[in-house]
Amino acid sequence: MNTTVASSDFDWIKRFDPKKNLLRGRSYHIAKRIMDLSLVILAIPFWLSLLGLITVLVLLSDPTAPVFFTQQRTGKGGRHFSMYKIRTMVKNAEDLKQEYAHLNKLQWPDFKIVNDPRATLVGRFLRKTRLDELPQFFNILRGEMSLVGPRPTSFGLETYRLWQTERLDVLPGLTGLWQIVRHDDSEFAERLRLDIAYIERRSLRFDFQILIRTFTAFFQFLRSDTF
Repeated sequence: MNTTVASSDFDWIKRFDPKKNLLRGRSYHIAKRIMDLSLVILAIPFWLSLLGLITVLVLLSDPTAPVFFTQQRTGKGGRHFSMYKIRTMVKNAEDLKQEYAHLNKLQWPDFKIVNDPRATLVGRFLRKTRLDELPQFFNILRGEMSLVGPRPTSFGLETYRLWQTERLDVLPGLTGLWQIVRHDDSEFAERLRLDIAYIERRSLRFDFQILIRTFTAFFQFLRSDTF
């Protein structure tokens, strides 16, 4: 498996020079928190309406199963928090995890199956579009996540090697650089390279650029013939 990120993926990133950042340290963190809250609150009519529609679709697909579920994820400083998601799999998906472990295409403790047989019909759509992550806006409101940052891992701090813990210096994000590159089969070490590239250059301008590119990638994906 290819475990390197193409240099072309970094060309636009190199334009962000951390030495030119006007806001640093505490000032940046305060400004970023204000940005997170402002954007999420202003967008409430959109994402809450969309969440309501998805809730109905998930309920119709299986009225006996819960719509939402929580996963323990590792956040800033290695602290665990409950991350919210929309259910995209059958009710006993966790029980079936060991049964399908041989299909895992990533190195453990990462876990990803192509065309996961545990996913529901509606769930496959939500997973491809990443709309199953909409409830994480509540995690952002709670201060457990940010709009932009490294994705929180499902494995604990004890699994990290020392050099990998740099990604735990910042709040995990709803989106980040590897979502833009969209290498869904990326190993953890490859994703970490992108996380560190973000952490070293983070600024409000960089965050806005990542958000814009996330929306662009989302709409391009909807228009592609792979959907």
